[in-house]
Formats: sequence, structure tokens, C-alpha cells
Amino acid sequence: MSKQLDEIKKLIELRAKARLGGGEKSIAKQHARGKYTARERIAMLLDEGSFEEIDMFVKHRCTNFGQEKKQFLGDGVVTGYGTIDGRLVYIFAQDFTVFGGSLSETMSLKICKIMDMAMKMGAPIIGINDSGGARIQEGINSLAGFSEIFQRNILASGVVPQISGIFGPCAGGAVYSPALTDFTLMTEGTSYMFLTGPKVVKTVTGEDVSQEDLGGASVHARKSGVTHFTSKTEEEGLAIIRKLLSYIPQNNLEEAPRFKCNDPIDRLEDSLNEIIPESPSKPYDMYEVIGAIVDNGEFLEVQREFSRNLIVGFARFNGQSVGVVANQPKFLAGVLDSDASRKGARFVRFCDAFNIPIVTLVDVPGFLPGTGQEYNGVILHGAKLLYAYGEATVPKITITLRKSYGGSHIVMGCKQLRGDMNYAWPSAEIAVMGAEGAVSVLYAREAREKEDPAQFLAEKQQEYIDLFANPYSAAQYGYIDDVIEPRNTRFRVIKALQQLQTKRLTNPPKKHGNIPL
Repeated sequence: MSKQLDEIKKLIELRAKARLGGGEKSIAKQHARGKYTARERIAMLLDEGSFEEIDMFVKHRCTNFGQEKKQFLGDGVVTGYGTIDGRLVYIFAQDFTVFGGSLSETMSLKICKIMDMAMKMGAPIIGINDSGGARIQEGINSLAGFSEIFQRNILASGVVPQISGIFGPCAGGAVYSPALTDFTLMTEGTSYMFLTGPKVVKTVTGEDVSQEDLGGASVHARKSGVTHFTSKTEEEGLAIIRKLLSYIPQNNLEEAPRFKCNDPIDRLEDSLNEIIPESPSKPYDMYEVIGAIVDNGEFLEVQREFSRNLIVGFARFNGQSVGVVANQPKFLAGVLDSDASRKGARFVRFCDAFNIPIVTLVDVPGFLPGTGQEYNGVILHGAKLLYAYGEATVPKITITLRKSYGGSHIVMGCKQLRGDMNYAWPSAEIAVMGAEGAVSVLYAREAREKEDPAQFLAEKQQEYIDLFANPYSAAQYGYIDDVIEPRNTRFRVIKALQQLQTKRLTNPPKKHGNIPL
């Protein structure tokens, strides 16, 4: 056998060894935990046969604590590129079978290389996290590695989409990379994220808490809002990432993919003409409105379990990707609060960064009152949503369905925040506040002087309703561009999007704004 054939045989053997990661026993343990390996996850996520691996033969350089005797090809992370639905993506997947997926200097160099390539080529970055954190044996080199990754997350923000899948532990400083990315997904029961673990919490605060209760998927989906999606299985989670990518462009200079639409643009939804209840305090389900007007009723919701009084997510109109922001009257009457404001603001800013038009469905009675909200800085959080809408230069279409009162009217994509097309249903009520509150302020003194104050106030309330509980007062000033029949909403949105395809709007030159964080 020639020397060349010997070398080829050696290469094939090394590749086979590298693909085993930490070895067959470690892989069996990973499977026993109900988890896939890094390479199995990549194979499920990417188009079949499209993955091209990079840096398969990298080894760590640490000699502390006898580490030089423990060497694995690839050093705990699989990196490379491939395609999803034929579109280029760059990916890294931490390999828990090698040193528990802990981050070394060389692992960080591999991840940074792939991130740099994604920036040069203008393609999304997907990171699959399954790591015990910093590799303690490497000390400051591991921390420096994390920092290099974070710096690239920051520079890539708003340039290429960044998606994090948490498929195992992600603790300590490691959590900041997913937090800096655009979207995070966690698997239920097998993933968790926290800065300090249960043992440290117990030592410092005396609080007993499990990993799941401290940083499990349900905690971050419902309470903190750290994660945008959760899945029951890894297969489901990877499918969500694939679907998410179908709505967003490759980078900030491109448009999102367009799909052929078989849903008629002039489809009438007669149910919408009767969806608003007679009583102004009775709720209805905004999901029914969204489902009725978007292509084929398909809607990919973001942060579904977090701050459910505001709905955000992706849909299509005539095959064009849009971001939908909508108040949910079925939950807290659709009121805005601190969490809803920052949820909406971040989503609006993502859409603006990546050229995705924003469709806003408004039914908002105001901001949630109370000391809890004020002490939590609802003023600042509400200002984030206002800032996001005002800063956005993408096409913005706002439809007011029912209530739109006071400050909450302003922050939900009003005309003065450069809304392009602002429509209203005939049921819309656009005013500083509701009739009862307004009359109690305007006529308090006069009411005290009347024989029947209640009757007097009731009459004044009706006068106020006749004057403001309709969209025509706002329309006469041009703050509403048109009052539309509810069943025509889909058609009017699509026509507006077609008109706005050539929109050109830029903000004043500056290094960056100072959003109220």
C-alpha cells in the first residue's frame, strides 16, 4: 500500500474518531438523559447532506491539572455551515460528551471563527448550547473566550439573525451569549439557564430551589421572558428554528423570503364584522382576528407564555413576511404593562433591523395602574415601546379595532410615530380616556350642583361617547387614514403593503440613539 493511501486511511480513522466526540460511553449517557449529540442535532436541523464541518481536528492547549492527557478531536464543539430550505446558515453545537461541553480557549476560537464567517457572508448564526459552563482548568483563558464570543454577538446584532437553542445546561457567564441573540429556544425538562446555580443561591440567600424552578424552560417562558420559544422535544425545537428562519432574511440588507400565496388577497371574513362585543368591557380573542386575516391562518407566535396581554409574532400577507403586534383583550383587557412594553419593543426593533413590515392590531384601554407598575419603572418600559415604533423605518400599518386610549394609543404605532397607513374599524374608540373617567374629571363640579348627579353624569357620558367613541373624530384630522369594514381588513393590509414596497425613510445620522433601557 502506498504512503498516500496510508495517509488517507489515517484521515478516515481520525474523522471517525472525531465524530465520536467523547466516545461511545459518553454518547450512551447523553442518549440516556433524553438528549441527542451535537452532530445528531445538526443533522436534524440542516438540509440533508448539506453540513460542511470546520475545525474537526482542533485540540485544546491546556496543560493545567493534567489536561494534556485528556485530548478529544474537536474539543467539545462542532462548527460549520450548511443550508436550511436551501439557504446558507452557520452553526455551532456544543458537545456535552466532551468535558461536559465546557468552554475552553480553543472552543471559543472555533465559535468565533464561524461567527466571523457568518458576518462576512451575511448569513444567520445558529448556536446550540449544551454546556457545563467555563472549563475551570483553563481559568482566565476560558473567561476571555466567553468575552470574545459576546463581542461578536454584539457586533452581529442587527446585521445577521442570531438564534440560540438551549438543549441542556447553560449557566454562569455562558447565559449572556443567548441573551444577546435575537431568539432563544429552550427544551422542557432538559434545559436550564441561570447566572448562579441552586447551591450558590442556597449559600448566599438561604433559598432552597431546584434547577428547574430556578431556570427551567417554563420559568423563562412565563416569568422572566428570557426565552422566546419552548419545545417538548429536541425534534420539535429544531423544527421551530427552521420555521422561524423562513420568516426572516439572511441579513439586514436583504428582504425576507417571499412565498407563493394560494390564499386569495380579497378573501372576505364576514365573522370579523361581528367579532366586537356590544359591551365595551366584554373581551374577545385577538387570535381569531389574526387567524382570519393572515395567509392560511398561519401565525408563528414569539414569547407566547410571557405577558399574554400583548401578542407578537410572524405571519404572511400575500406571501410577504410581516411582524404582528396585537393587544389581547382576553388577558388583562389587553392593557399594557412593563413586561408587555419591553416584549413589544424588542420585537418591533428586530423587525425594523431586518426589513420586516409591522402590522399592529390595537385594542388597548391604557397602561396598568398601581404602585407595582410605577415602582417597576413602567414609564421607562412604556417609553421603550414608544421609542421602538418611532425609530422604526420599515412599513408600519396600524388597525384600531376598538379601544385606543391615552398614552397607550400613542405607543401602539400611531400616525405621529410615523405610521404609514393607520386604519380603524367603525367600532374604534380613540380618545384621551374612556367616557366614565373623562366625564368624572370634566364635570365633577357641575355634578355636585345637580339634583340628580348620576343622571347628569350619565347624560354627559353619552355625549362623550357620541363625540369620541368612534373613529371619525381622529379621521377628520387625518390621524386615521381610512375607516374600513372589518371583513375587508386582509385586503386593505395587503394593498397597503404593496404600496409601501418602495418606501424610503432614514433616521438622522448618529452613532446610535440612547433608548430608555
